[in-house]
Amino acid sequence: MDSGNIAWVLVSAALVLFMTPGLAFFYGGMDRNRNVLNMLMMNFYCVLVVPIVWVGVGFSLSQTPFDNDFIGGFDSFFLKDITVAGDGMSLAVVAFLGMFAAITPALISGAVADRMKFSAWAIFVPVWSLLVYVPVFKWVYGGWLGQRGSIDFAGGTAIHVNAGIAALAAVLVLGRRQSAPTPPHSMPLVMIGTGILWFGWFGFNAGSALAANGTAVQAFMNTFLAAAAAGLVWVLIEWLRDGHPTNLGAASGIVTGLVAITPAAGYVSGPSPIFIGVIAGVSGCYAVRLKHKFGYDDALDVVGVHFVGGLVGSLLIGFFANPSFFDGAFMEGLFYGGDAKLLLEQAIANGAAIVWSFALTYGIMVALKKTIGVRVSEESESGGLDLAEHGETAYHG
Repeated sequence: MDSGNIAWVLVSAALVLFMTPGLAFFYGGMDRNRNVLNMLMMNFYCVLVVPIVWVGVGFSLSQTPFDNDFIGGFDSFFLKDITVAGDGMSLAVVAFLGMFAAITPALISGAVADRMKFSAWAIFVPVWSLLVYVPVFKWVYGGWLGQRGSIDFAGGTAIHVNAGIAALAAVLVLGRRQSAPTPPHSMPLVMIGTGILWFGWFGFNAGSALAANGTAVQAFMNTFLAAAAAGLVWVLIEWLRDGHPTNLGAASGIVTGLVAITPAAGYVSGPSPIFIGVIAGVSGCYAVRLKHKFGYDDALDVVGVHFVGGLVGSLLIGFFANPSFFDGAFMEGLFYGGDAKLLLEQAIANGAAIVWSFALTYGIMVALKKTIGVRVSEESESGGLDLAEHGETAYHG
């Protein structure tokens, strides 16, 4: 038994769990002051319901048998023998992956802010987790996409591209908000959330090595550098384009860099994470404006940050992957002597995730719309979801 590796995986799992409150603060600060508690509840609800789904059937369907092409089975239904098998590492991995499963639907909440019924969200989260997240996770890790040769170190495709394109599908069904977008109601809350996310992301990425080894150290450093580079370039673009650097730009850039390095964290080295961060920062800074051009109401820029950031980072693996540095069993990127095969496989993997996630999410939202409804009343939307949906307010006096 390697107690050091088990300890690192458990610590990383706790760090990833801490990211969901961080995301709640990040989104909550950007939201309207009358909807902040609703946003917090949407995020915290994910860590209430998803762990039960994950332990019950999610882990089994996504990981056992590991090499099934499309979906697993029920060999690990409610963890079955995992709780008593071996040295405990298997159970530690289940817990670690469960934290990923919990935060993924929470990412979508930022897109549907200010107008989605909590009752609809309460059903959407477990259904989406089973029908969308679990299959895509399976395909990427052990399934047909991974078998073809695509790689995703910590969830760029399985988590960020998946949730980001799902957010787009959700808002297309949900429709636009009644009133025009407003500035963040609490930038201090946004910055606190950003700091928590950055802190937790070291567990997210470095923990995905599933061992306290050199790959974990490199993933840790890559995470640090990509976030810094993306945040810096976002701020510089704002400064040159708009005349002033903003806290929101710094926060958005940092998170975009974290998203972009997620798929590549264990496959790149040297200056590559800086290049990935710069490219992601530039892409994200302009991608968040696409909603105005195309008319979809992505309230808190989930599509621009998570979908675009995850896609950019995943595709850049095809250029920057360096297996010789890691003594890895994956293909070389174009800049390290490889051909275009890895880039092609990355594109195929993301394309499959995009099609499945968008189609299924759209279908789930339409089904909810036709049954219980997905949108709050006009009165609730104008008066605020904190009171209308939860009977409480964040600020008094």
